[in-house]
Order: sequence, then C-alpha cells, then structure tokens
Amino acid sequence: MLDFDAEERRIWSGRAAAFRDGFAKLCAHTAPALLDAVGAGPGTRLLDVGTGVGTVAAAASARGARVTAVDAEPGMIELARQQVPDAEFHLAVLPHLPFAPDSFDAVVANFVVNHVGRPAATVAAMRGATRPGGRVAATIWSSPAGAGHELLDRAVEAAGARRPADQPRLDPAEEFPRTAEGFGALFTTAGLTDVSCEPVSWDHVTTPEEWWNGAAAGVGMIGQAISRQSPETIARIRAAYDELAPRYSAPDGRLLLRYHALLATGRA
Repeated sequence: MLDFDAEERRIWSGRAAAFRDGFAKLCAHTAPALLDAVGAGPGTRLLDVGTGVGTVAAAASARGARVTAVDAEPGMIELARQQVPDAEFHLAVLPHLPFAPDSFDAVVANFVVNHVGRPAATVAAMRGATRPGGRVAATIWSSPAGAGHELLDRAVEAAGARRPADQPRLDPAEEFPRTAEGFGALFTTAGLTDVSCEPVSWDHVTTPEEWWNGAAAGVGMIGQAISRQSPETIARIRAAYDELAPRYSAPDGRLLLRYHALLATGRA
C-alpha cells in the first residue's frame, strides 16, 4: 500500500500558486464559522494546522488573534507568510506538531483532516497543543462534497478516462464515516468534551476557466485524475467539461457550485 501522507505531499508539492488561484477560494467559505467556533478574537493564541496559503491565518489575524500556523508544503508556507507577515510559521507533517502541550487557546484545521493518513492522531495532536478549556475545531468535506467535483468527475467519465491506479487510499483502520456522527467521534475519541458537529453548505461562484485551471494543474485528487492523463485524453476531458459546464452555470455564465462540509468543535 502507498504511503498516504507521502503521496499527499507529492500531490501538493509545487502547486501552492495553483491552489491559491482556484480551490483555496472554495475552502475560504468556512473560515469565519471555524474561527467563531473557537471564539477567536483579540489576544487569542491560535494555531492554524495545515494553513495552506494562509486563508484562515489571515482571517484570525484580522480578528486580533496571535497566529501560529503550520503546513507540510514549503510552497504553501511561503505564500501564507506573504499574506500574513505578522504570523509565525513552521513546517510540520501531521500528526506531529512542534509545540509544547497546552500552548494555544484555540487550534483549527480547515479541510486538513481529510488529507492526512492518521486522522484520529491528528485530532489528538490538535487537542494536545490546546490548553485545558481551550477549543479545537476542524472542517472536512462531506460525501459527496459538491457540484464542482461532480462536474469534473462527470467530465472524466464522459471522456472515457481511467483514474490513476496509484492514487493514495486511507488505511481501512484509519477510515471514518464522513458524517456528523463519524467526524464528531474523532473529537470524542481524542478526549475532547462538549463536542458538536454540524453540516455547512454554501454556493461557490467561479468562472469555468478558473475552475478548470485548478484541476488541470493537478490540485487535489480530482486534479490528479485529469493532469496525469495523456494530452489527447486531457483534451477530451476538457471538451466534455465545456459541454457539461452550462448545466452548472448561473445566467451570467459563471459556475454556481453547491458545496457541503462538516464543522466539528470540542473543548480540551
């Protein structure tokens, strides 16, 4: 079996800018609710786990929080540091966090737990870095995640393309249901109390070109299913995408993509 975490790092390596210009805008929708869940405000010592290009870190800093952030991809940290120059950044591979226990008032992770090989250990590490009484919150994608991925999946299928056989799969022993109950159970197992998990839905508005460019650059699993094809197959997928996109479009021609996620929170 492929090393899930090593494969995830390979997939994201060198793609920070492509993520920033496309899919990061999708992930930004949940940042306010995530920060509300942990009560982030002036003076809050906050750790942003898997910061990506720094979207949540920037939002927390704007609220007056004292932000520390980690990511496993150097390119992500470079872009995040440009966006949030007053935050402290570290390179770290989950579930290992380079901090003493009880270092933070709040720890958050926006669409990160679904990208690690050890989800339960990652939530436990987040709890360990949080002071007693502090709060932990995280988001993951529901299943199915949303219309944008459905559109890309349908284009791949319509083109008759085969997905790469070596895409990483989570060890069955680490798998958990992508439901409110299943995600909440990770928090309870980690020793968090006052646990709640709620669905979050929103409409993501983007252009067909922007949405395609992120996938074509290989961002995420769906991007790998497209970018690793032959040029001829990619052209067929693009043609299918262009044919399907109007079915997901608003009257102004932009894509209107309904998405679904889960937001879990608990107290250390």
